[in-house]
Amino acid sequence: MASDQPHYTLTFDGGSKGNPGQGYGSYELRTSDDRARLERRTYGDHVTNNEAEYQTLIEGLSDIVRTLQTAGKDPSRYRVRVQGDSQLVIRQLTGEWQIKHPEMRTLHAQVLTLAKQLGTVEYRWHRREHSVKTLGH
Repeated sequence: MASDQPHYTLTFDGGSKGNPGQGYGSYELRTSDDRARLERRTYGDHVTNNEAEYQTLIEGLSDIVRTLQTAGKDPSRYRVRVQGDSQLVIRQLTGEWQIKHPEMRTLHAQVLTLAKQLGTVEYRWHRREHSVKTLGH
C-alpha cells in the first residue's frame, strides 16, 4: 500500500424524515484490501438532517476505533479517509465553515475527539450520487 493511501475509507450519510424528524444514517467502512461493511442506524424523533449526518459519522469513526482496539491494534497507526455529501459537515471539519449551532459544536467536538485517536483523518466532500451509489439512499 502506498504510504499516503488510507487504511480505511468511511463513506457516511444521514438524514431525517421531516426536519426535525425520525433520524437515520448509513455508513460504509472499506479497507485498503477492498473489504467493505455497510451499517445502518436510526436515531429517534426530533433529529435534524445535520445532526443525523454528524451522528452517523461519529458511529463510523467509533466503529473503526473499536474494531482496531478489539484486534489489539493501535488506532493511531491508521489512516482514514472520510467522505460524504454533506458540505456543512465536511467544511466544518476542515475549518472552512464556522459552527454556529450549539448542538453542532458538541457533535463536531465528538468527531474531533475520535479523529485524534487515529493516525490521520482526511475529509473529502463528494456529490450526492456517490452516496446513493455506495449507501443506497
